[in-house]
Amino acid sequence: MQSRPYSYLFSISYFGARYKGWAPQPNQQTVQRRLERVLRHVMGHEDFSLIGASRTDAGVSCIGGYVQVFLREKVDMSTLLPQFNAHLPQDIRLNSVLEVATDFNLIHSVTEKTYRYYFTNSQSFNPFASAFMVNLPGELNWGAMKEACKLFTGIHDFKGFCKPSENKTDYKREVLSADIFTSKEFLGQFFPEEIFYFEITGTGFLHHQVRMMMSVVWQIGSQEMELAEITSRFDFPERFEKLPPAPSNGLVLWETLLTNL
Repeated sequence: MQSRPYSYLFSISYFGARYKGWAPQPNQQTVQRRLERVLRHVMGHEDFSLIGASRTDAGVSCIGGYVQVFLREKVDMSTLLPQFNAHLPQDIRLNSVLEVATDFNLIHSVTEKTYRYYFTNSQSFNPFASAFMVNLPGELNWGAMKEACKLFTGIHDFKGFCKPSENKTDYKREVLSADIFTSKEFLGQFFPEEIFYFEITGTGFLHHQVRMMMSVVWQIGSQEMELAEITSRFDFPERFEKLPPAPSNGLVLWETLLTNL
């Protein structure tokens, strides 16, 4: 039972390059730790708690995320929002705030998450673009890559596509859609003319799941893996070596859909 009866829902965006993920870690700079420091400073106390809708990995960015803050006393958060942003670093921003009911639970209210992984297929990749995407030089079979995306859709056991945990027994997740698109988000002299993104929407994801799926799509495209291995990994995950996750810098939590608001 939450002992702090007043609850506020913030939408949040951040560029994850400087942070060791969302969740606090000893002697590490994380997004949650930085946010808590600013909340303490602006409100003048530390009698609050917060939870995030997603625990992104080190280096992963976020466009459409949420964080729920619990307080013991009611405050006008709309007036504090500009102050929070004035003290936050420029790579973290609270976009909006809404007071929510006491029984609103952010974790249980998440119905869908959409991730985008940005990459390019350039033979002359500018290092300045590497903060936002990963370059995959060489010839790629784009048709096979899109076929791989289709195989991911539906309810599957993704144990062979994540970092397993000793405490976890259920690896079934539902992927609602997955495909590759051409990006128009990045323009300018430092960026390649053609940029792509792997977009995947699901009801929830496992540790490193999206990054390992991206790695598989690349291996399919470069003919290092056959399409049949995807379904085999669903059925017999223990028969295969662990997949290398794609680098974190290309991954963005693009959108989070909530219910019960």
